[in-house]
Parts: sequence; C-alpha cells; structure tokens
Amino acid sequence: MIRLRLTPVLLGVLLWIASAAASTLAEFKFDSPAQEQQFRELTEELRCLVCQNESLAGSQAELAQDLRREVYQMMRAGKSREEVINFLVARYGDFVLYSPPLKPSTYVLWFGPLVLVVVGAVLLWRVLRRKQAPAQDDLSPAEQQRLQALFDADRPPGNP
Repeated sequence: MIRLRLTPVLLGVLLWIASAAASTLAEFKFDSPAQEQQFRELTEELRCLVCQNESLAGSQAELAQDLRREVYQMMRAGKSREEVINFLVARYGDFVLYSPPLKPSTYVLWFGPLVLVVVGAVLLWRVLRRKQAPAQDDLSPAEQQRLQALFDADRPPGNP
C-alpha cells in the first residue's frame, strides 16, 4: 500500500532532477554535438564548490551556474580542456576536481581512507586477540590451597 503511494512521488522527484540537470545545460548553444559532449563531460568532472557532492553540470547553485558560463565562454574562445581545468584549479584549488592529481598536497585525499581502514583493522585485530588470550592465573600457591579447601568443604561427603 505504501509502495503504491510512494512510486508516483519517487517518479516525480526523479523526473524533476532529470529536468533540472537538462535545463542547466539547455541555455548553452554549441556548433556541434562533439562540443556539447565535451562541455558535458568537463562539467561532470568538475565539483560544485557550494554543493561539494554534486557535479558542476547538475548543481543549481548560483556559483555553479556562473562557473558553467565561464567554462562555456572559455570553450567558445578556443581554450582546450586542459586550459580550462588549469584555470579553475589555479583559481579554486584541487578541490574543484572530483579526481584531484596525486601530489603531496592531496595525499590525505588519496591515502587517508586507506590509512583509516588499516588502523581500524589493526585495532580490531588487537581487541579480538586480547579477548582470545587465556586468563592468567594470578593466585599464589597459598591462595590456591585456600580456594581448594573451600571447594572441598562445600562438597557433600562421598563425592570425589
């Protein structure tokens, strides 16, 4: 019953998202489908600086719209893909790229998750190993004799 009511809502949301993404690129006119495809690919590779988890192509933020126009103008002016990317990286840093280059300033982005997984695995291994370690006998011989005497006194006669 709930599924039947949610299906039209989910479908509407998906259509709205698709139309929003299409309308972000509809304002730009290209000389060829190849140029349009290159623009789409480039804006998909760039991150919206406001949304941060959305590509420049799909974001509705004002800054994203401004950056799309700037990318469009640079491409119309004959700038290459690399020139556009270099300009945006120089202006906004490597954060504008979804796949930042491997260099000392981005080591944390590339290797941070791996380091966290390794540290977590080592900690888990240590905890599990500690739980499996047998309990050590900390009783002195005198304490062991006293404990044995208590056990023996508690047994009914005739039981070994």
